[in-house]
Amino acid sequence: MSKKTRIIYWVVTCWLSLGMLSTGIVQLIHMDEEVQKMHALGYSPYFLTLIGSWKLLGVLAILIPGFPLIKEWAYAGFFFLMTGAIFSHLAAGDSAEEYFGPVLLLVLTVVSWFSRPSGRKILNNGN
Repeated sequence: MSKKTRIIYWVVTCWLSLGMLSTGIVQLIHMDEEVQKMHALGYSPYFLTLIGSWKLLGVLAILIPGFPLIKEWAYAGFFFLMTGAIFSHLAAGDSAEEYFGPVLLLVLTVVSWFSRPSGRKILNNGN
């Protein structure tokens, strides 16, 4: 892995982790604005606890060393959460500004996953 790729990975992964951590905390504490957004999207507020917990666990999974299979699950979870958020905003007819956060986090997820070091990947050992 080149030094440039390693730097890209860590910068993008730090931004991804910060974004998921901050939105996860806001969702876990059921901030009024988040509860209103969930109602507007047609979801129950208890869903905030579920996705907030998933985000915090996902951040832990991608940052701690080892456990490449769990990292894959975390990246997949982030991908599904963000595509689900984008689709929900689309279905609700929200304005373009509502898409910015989920699209940015989706891009960060894909770039972080793609640029991750080999020690954070599931290796097939030449099979």
